[in-house]
Amino acid sequence: MKKIAIFASGTGSNFQAIIDAVKAGCLHMEVALLVCDKPGALVIDKAENEKIKTFVFNPKEFETKVSFEKEIISRLQENDVDLIVLAGYMRLIGTTLLNTYKNKIINIHPSLLPSFPGKDAIGQAYRAGVKITGVTIHYVDEGMDTGPIIAQRALELSGEETLAEVGQQIHEIEHAFYPEVLQKYFVEKD
Repeated sequence: MKKIAIFASGTGSNFQAIIDAVKAGCLHMEVALLVCDKPGALVIDKAENEKIKTFVFNPKEFETKVSFEKEIISRLQENDVDLIVLAGYMRLIGTTLLNTYKNKIINIHPSLLPSFPGKDAIGQAYRAGVKITGVTIHYVDEGMDTGPIIAQRALELSGEETLAEVGQQIHEIEHAFYPEVLQKYFVEKD
């Protein structure tokens, strides 16, 4: 069974959705490790509740990005991780990790890339008045949300929704879509 590490920085709603899909038998992967760059983030409690190993670090305690990425790689290798799944990890991945896990790092982004990359994608799309937005799952490269697209799911908007409503709908899509894509592209195609 493929082992994954989930990288997250916040509340961990996508982390929990992946765990729930594994427990429901919809996703045939093992979540071997949570990597979190924000001590005190809510996702850490979720991992501990699920008895999942964690590596929590403060990037400021390392001299360079290379040094903390080398420590992450050590933890990933200790846990035989095959695939890195970013789920609200708010940090660009550096070449140290990218070169070690080439084409084995994926991310979920709350817009239809290449539109609205970076932070606050839901707000960007909402303020632009788009009629169709959605969710993109893509491979990670050295850019900000620029890696090859794996899959997308669209959300049609009427224009009557509030920003909060759009955000809620996007998160509902993410929570179902991420486990589906992991199963389809990284379990069934292997």
